[in-house]
Amino acid sequence: MTDMTVANTIRDQIGTIAFRLLGAQHLNGDDKSLSFRIRGSRKANHIKVELAADDTYTMTFGKLTASTIKKVGNYKVVATFGQVYADKLNEIIESTTGLYTRF
Repeated sequence: MTDMTVANTIRDQIGTIAFRLLGAQHLNGDDKSLSFRIRGSRKANHIKVELAADDTYTMTFGKLTASTIKKVGNYKVVATFGQVYADKLNEIIESTTGLYTRF
């Protein structure tokens, strides 16, 4: 069984309201990361937040289309941010996707 402690912590740091505003779905977590799909952004529709060794996060924004979902390994990375602290997660999501994560 996978330890979901890190994935749950990332989910809590981003916040329930942010996930609802982003239309987040297909949340997948493991012992070092959380990934999910979002709706409403033309720039990116997939986000992966991964815990780094220095207790910061690496955020990867990607674009999945119907053709890339069917082809394994065909994922277009739109942006990557390293050494992100927890208090900057929402700010980077907003600036990269153009969607709001808070009222």
